[in-house]
Amino acid sequence: MLTSVVLIKFYQKQNKRIPIEEFLDSLNAKQAKKVTWVLQLIEELDKIPKQYFKKLVSTNDIWEVRVRTGKDAVRLLGFIDKGIFVVLTNGFMKKSQKTPKVEIKLAEKRKKDFIERNKK
Repeated sequence: MLTSVVLIKFYQKQNKRIPIEEFLDSLNAKQAKKVTWVLQLIEELDKIPKQYFKKLVSTNDIWEVRVRTGKDAVRLLGFIDKGIFVVLTNGFMKKSQKTPKVEIKLAEKRKKDFIERNKK
């Protein structure tokens, strides 16, 4: 359980595209509404329950935003920057118990890119 004030940011590629926005645009209205509600919880609650936000084991400090709408499981991956920002890197519809390695690797790659470009 994360216990601090956080703000949500979206990772932006060098070409200015924002993958999370593109993923969110692909969701139906019900899914998008629930994702927005969970992101608001993450920003507003002092203690975020693991059912909505948890650190993935065996990763380079990647966190998972967990959203369930009916039988659909929406996942957003990202990392914590400077202890106050959750930077969301990618999203997907979860189809199995395990988080796909390809999605974790993508989040780790984008985390590395974000840190390199924001070293100032």
